[in-house]
Amino acid sequence: MSDAKTTAKTTVKTTVETTSGKLEKSEAEWRRELTPMQYAVLREKATERPFSGEYEHDHRPGTYTCAGCGQTLFESDAKFDSGCGWPSFTRPAAESHVDEERDVSHGMIRTEVLCSKCSGHLGHVFNDGPGPTGLRYCINSAALKLKPR
Repeated sequence: MSDAKTTAKTTVKTTVETTSGKLEKSEAEWRRELTPMQYAVLREKATERPFSGEYEHDHRPGTYTCAGCGQTLFESDAKFDSGCGWPSFTRPAAESHVDEERDVSHGMIRTEVLCSKCSGHLGHVFNDGPGPTGLRYCINSAALKLKPR
């Protein structure tokens, strides 16, 4: 846990890891640490334009982590080309690392995928993926960082 507060002309840091393991930061801290696109996706639930993301056609082996907090989210061996315009995965690296919530925005009913540590918006999951799970985790590149093997 960190909760360092300073005054004068220094930055106020308000990052807290709760007893449940959730990472909480002030909106000002998120804005300082994330690029504008990362902030829009992770904190405001925006979506990248299809086929525009950094990892859409990246086939390097590695681990995809949350761009907001660094938690492991997906492994490259679960990535596949779904043709939807966003990086797609059949399963998360660990079920406990993603949360799912019902999303009724934009006149649709979907399942939103969030990082379980920082609650950042990642994308959506659909039940039209390949085996063995039958799932397609459609994830914004801006929400991810690839750690190549």
